[in-house]
Amino acid sequence: MLLTILSYAMIIVFMYVIMTKKMSPFTSLVIVPLVFALIALVAGVAYEGDPGSWVLEGVKTTSNTGIMLLFAILFFSIMLDAGLFDPITEKMIRFAKGDPMKVLIATAVVAAAVSLNGDGTTTTLICCSAFIPIYKKLDMKLMNLGVLVILQNTIMNLLPWGGPTARAMAVMDVGAEILGYLVPGMVLSLAYVIFVVAPFMGRKERKRLGIVDLSEEDMLALTQITDEETKAIRRPQNWTFNMILTIVLVGWLIAGSFIEAIELPPLMLFLIGTCIALMVNYPALKDQNKRISENAGDAVQVVILVFAAGIFMGLFQGSGMADALAQSFIDIIPPQLGGFWGIIVAIISAPGTFFISNDGFYFGVLPPLAEAGALYGFTNMEMALASLMGQAFHLLSPLVAFIYLLLRLTGLDMGEWQKEAGKWALGIFLIFVVTIVLTGQLRLFIPQ
Repeated sequence: MLLTILSYAMIIVFMYVIMTKKMSPFTSLVIVPLVFALIALVAGVAYEGDPGSWVLEGVKTTSNTGIMLLFAILFFSIMLDAGLFDPITEKMIRFAKGDPMKVLIATAVVAAAVSLNGDGTTTTLICCSAFIPIYKKLDMKLMNLGVLVILQNTIMNLLPWGGPTARAMAVMDVGAEILGYLVPGMVLSLAYVIFVVAPFMGRKERKRLGIVDLSEEDMLALTQITDEETKAIRRPQNWTFNMILTIVLVGWLIAGSFIEAIELPPLMLFLIGTCIALMVNYPALKDQNKRISENAGDAVQVVILVFAAGIFMGLFQGSGMADALAQSFIDIIPPQLGGFWGIIVAIISAPGTFFISNDGFYFGVLPPLAEAGALYGFTNMEMALASLMGQAFHLLSPLVAFIYLLLRLTGLDMGEWQKEAGKWALGIFLIFVVTIVLTGQLRLFIPQ
């Protein structure tokens, strides 16, 4: 009983300090469970063992994920620095010309491509820099830009290096094969935004504005890079090589989930890819060091959270608090609903990841839900996948920092933007859930 009370108290304290920003995610992931694990030890209700061994066991489960993310973030940051996405952006603008329909479809395509690195801030800056001038020139609604950018980033954010998937992988101790299970829903969702949402908006804008032709000078002004520092790190002569390298790397990562003969650890793929990208694009050692130093900050912030997650899980599970909390869930939930636990977790993840930060949900709420799911017969992979379904709404949350950049650049009201984006995000959520169920990766019901 005391261990159950301690487990609930720990989650409440953890979520409180995260949501009120009393502590950083990193420090709270370590200090909060450590304090409660020590209390359990002193009270004599903890499992056998000591905090040191629990921490080491926990870190073992997240080490591969953390190192993989380090090199994945560095790789895509280098690709952005080298200008891999510049020609794609230019071609989309030239393709769109002055047709609102084409502009909106181009927005959706570019947002999806740039979102490959999983960073919402980067996606926002690139898309807004490229498209706000053309939206203003054509008098198009910036609300559409804000909605399309967030929808595409929402989908691509499910890539393992994007954040939530890495957290789910770390907490549930599942491998990169999770990407293969997510890809069908992600592809259908991207198609939904590009071929349903953007054209719907385009038809409304065509009706309101008509079609305006842009001159060659107008298009040059929209696509040329004027910042000298940015020009200095661009490598347009290496674009073909960088594109092939990126396609091969991501393709191999996905194919390896299905073809055992070619499977390589994601860590190894991104490590090699990062080394090749640095040597080809920045052969001088001083340039390589500068690229690493300027991009390392973003990578380190993600990686230390992954290792801290391992410490959190080690203390939470090693002390017995996870088992106690899971058992309390079992006692509360009617047994007849246990067979639907996968769908229940998917539904809970929607408000859960909206009102609670990803750290709070995946490190505080998911573990007991997963423990309960295991008792009902659901696997770790099913629980990880179910917990990611609610990500369709997460980036609309006021807890997400970069949306304030998006709202500031576009001049949108948060409430109106959430309302407009939310109705389309519901479609993404349904696609995610239906696809994962139909492909057999999440069982709809397990007889009890």
